[in-house]
Amino acid sequence: MGMTMVEKILARATDRASVRPGEVLEPRVDLAMSHENSALVINQFQEIFKDTGLEAKVWDPSKLAIIFDHRVPAESAKTATNQKKIRQFVREQGIEKFHDIRGDEGGICHQVLAESGYVLPGYVVVGTDSHTTTHGALGAFAFGVGATEMASVWALGRVLNVEVPETIKVIISGRIPPFVSAKDVILALIGKITAQGANFKVLEFHGDTIRRLPTSGRLTLCNMAIEAGATSGIVPPDEETLRYLHHECGISGLELDLSPDPDAHYAEIVELDVSTLTPMVAFPHMVDHVKGVEEAYGLPIDQIMIGSCTNGRLEDIEIAAHILRGKKIARTVRLLVFPASYRIYHQALDRGYIKELLEAGAVVMNPGCGPCLGVHEGILGDGERGLSTTNRNFKGRMGNPNAEVYLCSPAVAAASALTGVITDPRTLDLPEPQSLP
Repeated sequence: MGMTMVEKILARATDRASVRPGEVLEPRVDLAMSHENSALVINQFQEIFKDTGLEAKVWDPSKLAIIFDHRVPAESAKTATNQKKIRQFVREQGIEKFHDIRGDEGGICHQVLAESGYVLPGYVVVGTDSHTTTHGALGAFAFGVGATEMASVWALGRVLNVEVPETIKVIISGRIPPFVSAKDVILALIGKITAQGANFKVLEFHGDTIRRLPTSGRLTLCNMAIEAGATSGIVPPDEETLRYLHHECGISGLELDLSPDPDAHYAEIVELDVSTLTPMVAFPHMVDHVKGVEEAYGLPIDQIMIGSCTNGRLEDIEIAAHILRGKKIARTVRLLVFPASYRIYHQALDRGYIKELLEAGAVVMNPGCGPCLGVHEGILGDGERGLSTTNRNFKGRMGNPNAEVYLCSPAVAAASALTGVITDPRTLDLPEPQSLP
């Protein structure tokens, strides 16, 4: 019997001819990523070497990446002290894939990993962040781990006790309509299979829609695979993968030999036709509480956020600028925009998007995760309703359990900023975007 994508990757990472779901392995790690929670990992890592007489050295500093993004700039003395501790550890260990708080590099960890060429097809990638699943878009088996697990990875270069997951084959077909995007596709999928529909499994994406989808959209799909309970999401690498790695990362000469076998076994096959898909909205307080935007139409909004590791890429900022161009946002709403990285920020500046957003009344922030997890730079007030392009809308997710969070695409977010209520961008008198796929 053949193997799925993730089974092939795990077989390679354990020097085995084949693996099967349910087997427990200790695969080699190609990249281990942490952000500010590295402070916790450092504590656990040093504990491993306590009383051994051995020097606490990571197994391979070239395979570690540490990126400040969740609390940038530091919002408290505690955070600032932890960041200081991490900087010292980075220097001592010789970790070069370190992205500090700077305006010429860095940003949200999942965007930085992708655009820096740190992730390649066939890699095993672990991160102390649940949305490490994002990197399946580049053909890697990428998943989140806890601080203690990461400490053992730092010491050994392997992940202990990994059970080979079953895989769900997701076939997405049809051409995505104007003002509908990958965010609407993944919301529709989660609404269909539920937030527990892929528990401990992998979502492997296929279909003509996926083949046409740029890497930016694939990153969005895999980013939110975790919201269906999945261990990871993955897209078999293809010509678009090679294009992205060459164009964005300067990497060439890769061979594509990681496609799943024709006779691979799947736990389930799910099909979704997006040719008639409408913009989607996830209602509070669950990501699978998904409805068409028409069912949310007219709900007043206090704050709108465009950005995050889900939807802070250049295409997302471009569609927002396209919708807001020459207009003003409603006086009743606050619009915050967070580019996913400084590379994207500079690109948006060069193309004039940032100027257009500012002129419309948006507040453009530094790349970071602050309001998504609810620690700073945009926490909601009591009784407020937020509309966000982020990935979670659990109670209290954006910093206040007495507020509501609705999830949507950048197009819906920008259209709603103009009216102050949740709005379908297709109802506005807008030209269809030309440069977007």
